[in-house]
Amino acid sequence: MDARPAATPRQATAVAVIAVAQLLGTSLWFSANGAADDLMRAWGATAADIGWLTGAVQIGFILGTLGIALGGIADRFAASRIFVVCAVLGALFNAGFAYGPHGLAPAIGFRFLVGLALAGIYPLGMKLIIGWAPRHAGLALALLVGMLTLGTALPHGMRLAGSVWPWQQVIVASSLLALVAALMVGLLGDGPGAAPRRRSTIAPLAEIRAAFRAPPLRAAALGYFGHMWELYAFWTLVPLLVARTGLDRQGGWGGVSGLSFAIIAIGALGCFAGGALSRRYGSARVAAVALALSGACCALFGGLAATLAPSALLVLLLVWGASVVADSPQFSALSAAACPPQLVASVLAVQNSIGFAITVVAIAASTSLLDAWKLHIAWLLLPGPVIGLIGLYPAWRRPKRG
Repeated sequence: MDARPAATPRQATAVAVIAVAQLLGTSLWFSANGAADDLMRAWGATAADIGWLTGAVQIGFILGTLGIALGGIADRFAASRIFVVCAVLGALFNAGFAYGPHGLAPAIGFRFLVGLALAGIYPLGMKLIIGWAPRHAGLALALLVGMLTLGTALPHGMRLAGSVWPWQQVIVASSLLALVAALMVGLLGDGPGAAPRRRSTIAPLAEIRAAFRAPPLRAAALGYFGHMWELYAFWTLVPLLVARTGLDRQGGWGGVSGLSFAIIAIGALGCFAGGALSRRYGSARVAAVALALSGACCALFGGLAATLAPSALLVLLLVWGASVVADSPQFSALSAAACPPQLVASVLAVQNSIGFAITVVAIAASTSLLDAWKLHIAWLLLPGPVIGLIGLYPAWRRPKRG
């Protein structure tokens, strides 16, 4: 039985505010993917081009998180201030993608800048939530990543709701949501449990390297890296797989946008369920089960997608969508618990940057090989869960509560 005290009403309110702000702010992430069909028609873009647009966001995020972490910014300035500035900048860069110079090259540039801005939204959102609810990190981070997942799905939902809108308006809607997120976090501020800010301007590289030598942090990081090989490539492929399986032609299922929204958004339920279960079984064990389940979905989809009935195929994709991200907040909780408190933001930022570097390779490979591999492309994602389980083994063999 979990002996930790329940969150206070103030903590619960703060966690809810941060989670909703994360939902709105991270809608910037896949805003271009929500308009993928329109971009393919308007620009003659291919699946590989959509992959490059997503990859540009990932590269920007990687460089942004490295700069924030190695420059000591994440642990020297208030997390709420960094979040606000980055949410405003991300909204502007996203609007530039919609209404700036058209064409693949400038679009990639704007998406790269959006990725830079997201580096101050996602990792700093984790620091904010740990500062407000340090004793409930696993459950609170599950809520946060669940909202990130809904934010990822949101552009597909907005495309469905605004089916008669020009694609530019769908994308700018994400910018408006990010501005609301900035206002919410700006009014909330940092929590009473936030770690003391560093005064040194020297990048804490040596301290970060030392932290990653600790076996518990290393196990969590290795599990996370395997998970990241699968996660963002899957999210990028979802609308493309929906179209290639013909699920979008099933009447009343919402087409590509509606199905993509459902398959990605159900991951939020996976995060919430994983967060609740982590209080009883521990974060490591929950993460291991989620990795195993998503790996099984990879294998089944790659082998059976061409022969399954539409309803069975949709169930498989929904289970995959729920399990593929359920482990993500548990990896963050494990890493946060295994590193010195004054380095939480920097360690999470470095871990995120490495994980997102892995996603760039996975996205580029899966979108480039989609035409050749067809639905078997799912097998390209399978090594991620397998390697993640192996790396996480020391933690889930003797799990601790997280």
